[in-house]
This record gives sequence, structure tokens and C-alpha cells, in this order.
Amino acid sequence: MAIVSLADQKAHMRVDFNDDDALIEDQIYAAQAHLEQLLGYEIETEFATVPSDLTGAVMQLAASWYENREATSGDVPGELPLGMWDIVRERRNYTF
Repeated sequence: MAIVSLADQKAHMRVDFNDDDALIEDQIYAAQAHLEQLLGYEIETEFATVPSDLTGAVMQLAASWYENREATSGDVPGELPLGMWDIVRERRNYTF
């Protein structure tokens, strides 16, 4: 289950139409899966209450992918949105 609802994501992105709902939901799931891969754990199993920084990171990443649908562009840096690595660094599960 996604930690971000479709309604919350659409409000975050200021999307007020329903034509892209399936696309936005797919991007929410993909963003959460990508973040979990970087963190090394499933967010919902790690926390009883999901921290707002992780919810925000999923929303930010999904919004970035929605706005920049091409792999490369002159305006799109090929990197995670600003602040994402800070969240990952603070929350990552390191194992050695």
C-alpha cells in the first residue's frame, strides 16, 4: 500500500482534474519503491507511523516524475529532486 494517497499527491501537485489519476498513482508506487530501494527497507514495515519526511520524499519524487516524463531534457537534471539525498542519508539502513 502506498504511504501517499492519490488525493494528497494531486493536492501537492495542484492537479485538479482526473485524466491523469492512473499515471499519478503509478508514479506514487514507483517513487515509494525507488525510495525503499535506496533506504534498504520497506517504509510501512519499519514505522508504525510514517515520518513526514519520507511521505514528503515520495510526493516530491512522484511530482518530479510527473512534471518531467522524459528521461532527459535540457531543464531536467538527471538526479533526484533537491533534498532527497539528505532524507535518504538520514534514514538509510546501513548493513556491513
